[in-house]
Amino acid sequence: MPTQLPFSFLGALLGALAVILGAFGAHALKDRLTPYELGIFETAVRYQFYHVFALFSVDVLAWLARGHGLGSLPELRTAGWAFAIGIVLFSGSLYAIVATGMRKFGMVTPFGGVAFIVGWSCLAMAAWKIR
Repeated sequence: MPTQLPFSFLGALLGALAVILGAFGAHALKDRLTPYELGIFETAVRYQFYHVFALFSVDVLAWLARGHGLGSLPELRTAGWAFAIGIVLFSGSLYAIVATGMRKFGMVTPFGGVAFIVGWSCLAMAAWKIR
């Protein structure tokens, strides 16, 4: 069983998915969606991509923490899962709005935003400990 956090692997998969969805939106959806819907879709892809890099930074900070003799920092595990959950809730709810036209999925989006904030806050705490 690996002792490494799985966040670079997860980030790589979600990054590939973001590229696929971005290309799909740019080519297959551009003539099928209103400009407003296309903007929602682009926001979902953009925030997914931002947080792919955040997932990679979790593993980088974990590596730095081990190098400084700090071992595993629980803030990093929390950050990684918060980023992953945020992608699912934030971007996923926006994708669902565009796919179904049901705006009620928008009720989920703020929870994804809160997860992103938790992730960035935990990442900051871990970075503070490592410095």
